[in-house]
This record gives sequence, structure tokens and C-alpha cells, in this order.
Amino acid sequence: MFTTIFFTVVIMIPLYGLLIWTFYYPEESMLFGKRWMYKEEPEISSAAIRYTKFASMTAMIGLPIVLISFIFEIFVLRLVLVLIPLVIILGAIKIFSDNKD
Repeated sequence: MFTTIFFTVVIMIPLYGLLIWTFYYPEESMLFGKRWMYKEEPEISSAAIRYTKFASMTAMIGLPIVLISFIFEIFVLRLVLVLIPLVIILGAIKIFSDNKD
């Protein structure tokens, strides 16, 4: 049990670092490894930036809940596996229907 928790935490540290970087620098994270395809600096829409921030925040909140429910076998928390996709779908609808551009 201790080794499972230890390795989960060790793997989660870089993943959380990536999610935090994605939240604070969404344009850089979206262009990571793809910048060579463009001659000029690409223009990313504000809806794509909002969606990237929303997805990273949702993953930062939902991932620990899912992992805790599987490691400690808390079956009530497994309801999150149904709720997180619904939250992502509703958030995407809200982001893409909001026309601030």
C-alpha cells in the first residue's frame, strides 16, 4: 500500500508541474513542440486559451480525487468518473458559447 501511494505521488509531481505550467502559460503549452511548423508567431484564439486553462484546472482538481478513490477503494468517490466528463462538456459549452471576442 505504501509503495502504491509513494509511486503515485512521485508520478503526480511532474504531472502537476505540467498542469500548472499549462494553466499559467496556455499559449506556450499549446505550441510546445509545434512551433517549428509556423514561419510567424501563430495567433491563438481566446476561446482556445480559456478552454486550455479550464481543462488544466479541471485535471488538477479531478485527478487527485480519482486516484484517491482507486487507491483507497472509496466507491462513493468513483462517481467522479461520471461527473468529470460532464463538467468538461458543460465547461466547453460555456467557453465556446461565450463570445467576448
